[in-house]
Amino acid sequence: ALLLPGLTLVISPLISLMKDQVMALQNAGIPAGCIHSAMSVEELREAYRDTRFGAYKILYIAPERLLTDGFCALAQELEISLLAVDEAHCISQWGQDFRPVYLRIADFVDSLPTRPVMGAFTATATERVRQDIIRLLRLQNPETVTTGFDRPNLYFEVIRPKNRDAALMDILRRKRGESGIVYCATRKAVEQVCDKLIRAGIDATRYHAGLSDEERKENQEKFQYDTCPVMVATNAFGMGIDKSNVRFVIHYQMPRSMEAYYQEAGRAGRDGEAAECILLYNGSDIFTAKWMIEHTEPNENMTAAEQSAVRYQDMNRLNRMVDYCTKPGCLRAFILRYFGEN
Repeated sequence: ALLLPGLTLVISPLISLMKDQVMALQNAGIPAGCIHSAMSVEELREAYRDTRFGAYKILYIAPERLLTDGFCALAQELEISLLAVDEAHCISQWGQDFRPVYLRIADFVDSLPTRPVMGAFTATATERVRQDIIRLLRLQNPETVTTGFDRPNLYFEVIRPKNRDAALMDILRRKRGESGIVYCATRKAVEQVCDKLIRAGIDATRYHAGLSDEERKENQEKFQYDTCPVMVATNAFGMGIDKSNVRFVIHYQMPRSMEAYYQEAGRAGRDGEAAECILLYNGSDIFTAKWMIEHTEPNENMTAAEQSAVRYQDMNRLNRMVDYCTKPGCLRAFILRYFGEN
């Protein structure tokens, strides 16, 4: 982005992720900005004006904003050298976070006066999703780089405890003073688990979408700076979290897919040192996960047939997740096979 002459446009699906990255770039002295739906009319106007006058080298934008009349008109005037699609698996209905609005990125690129260089990035994509990314973004003879899914410093374990809370306490006592994340499937579980840990004298904090922006930010900082080394959270926590010394990730309940599990577990041990990824499995998790899949908010950008195909895929992914938790054999081998490696 810094070597190319014009602007780099980064398409990113999460506002919190954009804000974090823009702040990190600005702190490093790189002129960056963002455009998303949470901005006021005045803020949008200012961002458009700054973009037009070349104030940014890197501009983050939500995919929904790309095709608004205002941005389409602005894009015609810009020298866009590079268009980077982050979380590119969102374009595939075989991916774990399908967002139909990603399908319109290729049309946006076609509408530009000159076609920029394109890049697409994701941490978790099966072979099928990789093919979809190339086809649906209409990439031309792309250079494909897969860095490999194996993280040798991570230790994987599935425990089927009689008492989940007791098992969690045992692990946390063994890990006292170390930084880690405890993932729960629901907000209610986050609240209950966090309360129990605090009562047991463990410095824990919590994170889920039901908290105010202010509290989320405050709790994230407590975790980031090790005031509270243990974070209890739903999957709302994690995108853009770049804390290197996370020594363990415990899943209090089973996630709905291997993609989600590996992305969350993979937040451990980013400094390359040994870290543990432990999943506390109980058969009742299957019912929670099924209920959540069946009660996903309907997406107004999708037809009934597409919604039903996605639900079918989600159920398939859940079945593979159950296999991971219940079938004998090496867990690392299972993960790598799932992503198409040996």
